[in-house]
Amino acid sequence: MNILQTALLSFNEASTSEIYQYAFNWIKKFGATDQVVHILASVALLFFACILLAIVDYITRYLFNTLTTRFIKKTDTDWDDRLLDNRVQVHLSRLILVLIAQQIFPIIFMGFPVFSGILNTFLKILLLFAVYTLVNSILRTVRDILRSTKVFKDKPVDSYLQVVQIFLIFVVGMLIVSLLTGESPWSFLVSLGAASAILMLVFKDTILGFVASIQVSANDSVRVGDWIEMPKYGVDGDVLQINLNNVRVQNWDKTIVTIPTYTLLSDSFKNYRGMQDSGGRRIKRAINIKISSIRYVTLEEIQQLKKIALLKPYIEKREKEIADFNKEEDVDETILVNGRRMTNIGLFRAYAMAYARKNPGIHQELTLLVRQLAPTEHGLPLELYMFTRGTQWAFFEDTMSDLFDHLFAAIKYFHLEIFELPASDDLRGIFVESSSL
Repeated sequence: MNILQTALLSFNEASTSEIYQYAFNWIKKFGATDQVVHILASVALLFFACILLAIVDYITRYLFNTLTTRFIKKTDTDWDDRLLDNRVQVHLSRLILVLIAQQIFPIIFMGFPVFSGILNTFLKILLLFAVYTLVNSILRTVRDILRSTKVFKDKPVDSYLQVVQIFLIFVVGMLIVSLLTGESPWSFLVSLGAASAILMLVFKDTILGFVASIQVSANDSVRVGDWIEMPKYGVDGDVLQINLNNVRVQNWDKTIVTIPTYTLLSDSFKNYRGMQDSGGRRIKRAINIKISSIRYVTLEEIQQLKKIALLKPYIEKREKEIADFNKEEDVDETILVNGRRMTNIGLFRAYAMAYARKNPGIHQELTLLVRQLAPTEHGLPLELYMFTRGTQWAFFEDTMSDLFDHLFAAIKYFHLEIFELPASDDLRGIFVESSSL
């Protein structure tokens, strides 16, 4: 970088002055006044500088974005891939472009002292931002590399990065204020320390929101478009906007809820982004089976159930396993509880699993279970734990409804009953029967 600056400094005053003088003399031939010639010469020099910067920008972007990217992708190491992920090469090319512009543009407007001073200040501020973005991208790269190591795998690396980022933002902000005011950064620190108590009191919410927005952005905990849920504040919908002081969320009933930004740090919330990124939405619902309807199935019932195409392979496999076991153990099959036998609840569970496996709306690469939960006063819960192939609400509800519609209708073929509390008609029927007796 020092070599580049030295080359630019050797070019700036002498070469640029010669170009300016040549343009001035050439335009002067047309008989214009010195003021008009001066303006036209500056415009011509500005046009020349823009072309030069465009060429430099193309070269740097080609070198850093294209050639460097191709070279890094061919290597076997992982750390250089982190540089690409955090766009270090992009920020480096921008920094070089700002450095070149900082050497060229002030010379073009040397005849306009006021504008030249403003432009010089602007370029210095732009340079500060370029340095900050480059350093920040390098820090994120270091964080990603540390995350992949065993030593820092379970350490809060993000917290360390946030501290450094806050410090960098403070330093850059202090230098920008110093450039705009013309005062020393140390005098800014002294005045800031004297007014810190009043600033903390007046701008408490703004400071909390500012810190929270930095941490939310650094942790990537919430993005615009994420579906979040915070029952405490009545939030259940998509994030529309994240500001310094508040976050706007549109609930599913189309109402808009506004919450302070710092509540995303002080309170817990649920973010459904992981579910949406996975491509599947979880089904976790149970069918309560009446326990008194659970029993062993007879040979005739097994033969009848074999006619169910999805269940036939499972029954044939289980028949062989059970027959081999009972023969090996010399089981007395006159007593049903001896040995191993098939039950109607087991066959229904196997059928529900096979049906889910063949259902095009169920995600086959994610967890897929049909399991029994602990029995309760409402019967034996047979829970379906699986994920739909899409995350859209309408698709999820349709898939889940179709699945349970089929299982509710199919359960009678297994001579099982679904538990339900007595309705008024049931009680009335019992009363009528008892009255007739």
